[in-house]
Amino acid sequence: MELLRDIAHISGKSGLYKILKPGRNGVIVETLDDKKQREMVSANARVSVLKDISIYTEDQNKSVPLSDIFLKIRELHGETVADEYKNFSNNQLFDFFGEIVSDFDRQRVYASDIKKIIGWYNVLSKNLPEVFTASASEETSEPVAEETKA
Repeated sequence: MELLRDIAHISGKSGLYKILKPGRNGVIVETLDDKKQREMVSANARVSVLKDISIYTEDQNKSVPLSDIFLKIRELHGETVADEYKNFSNNQLFDFFGEIVSDFDRQRVYASDIKKIIGWYNVLSKNLPEVFTASASEETSEPVAEETKA
């Protein structure tokens, strides 16, 4: 899911943003919704690129990348997760997420994190579905090694 390196979450703002162009004073981003609004985000803003986000597991030395979680959600729930997850209790959210990542750390991963991940998945699936098709083709195409004889 190489396309995730161009998608970011900006702390304090809702939704996801596509990184268009870095600048001296920050970065130019575009919303991943129907409005496609562009804005300059200050260099002081906390911008988290989705490619760099991972989820804690019970094993202290291991975490699960967000891209793997998105692929597992797609496998289990299809193109979108129903909006009913917004009304889930914390235990229901943890059980739901346990189906996706069975060994996630329930002490360090909060219910709000799970809601955010599901929301991000739905936004990406609706507005940038090529993220999932590109990753599927990357996984199925294996490099072929050629032998050369001297």
